[in-house]
Amino acid sequence: MAVDELDTRILRLLLEQPRTSAREYARVLGVARGTLQARLDRLERDGVITGTGPSLSPAALGHPVLAFVHIEVTQGHLDDVGEALAVVPEIIEAFSITGGGDLLTRVVARDNAHLEDVIQKLISLPGVVRTRTEVALRERVPYRTLPLVEAVGRAAGG
Repeated sequence: MAVDELDTRILRLLLEQPRTSAREYARVLGVARGTLQARLDRLERDGVITGTGPSLSPAALGHPVLAFVHIEVTQGHLDDVGEALAVVPEIIEAFSITGGGDLLTRVVARDNAHLEDVIQKLISLPGVVRTRTEVALRERVPYRTLPLVEAVGRAAGG
């Protein structure tokens, strides 16, 4: 999907001012509201914009411990384990990976004891062979997409 200079400006505004109205975005960008809406619709349809909900902080929800748990799965059970992981509320992301392990999960917990309980729950899932856990100490670069949006925009000539 080609992202041009106007798309880049729209995405920047969405990231920097997510609670602004479409009318205000159009005014700031100097484009018609219909043009803006057509661009937003296309960006959503093409999968560039994947959500509009708020970003929530697990730490503020009482789960300040963040860990990455690598899970090794019995051959042929990846889908089953993936479905079982989706039921565990403390798992906020899970990916199939290459390298050391089959799955990488991002897990949050209230404290270290709670993290151990979650890991024990994961180990007991049918198809899980073993886990390896790494606890995050401090976030150094928060999840972000704006630098990527800007790089794509520059590459498109914007």
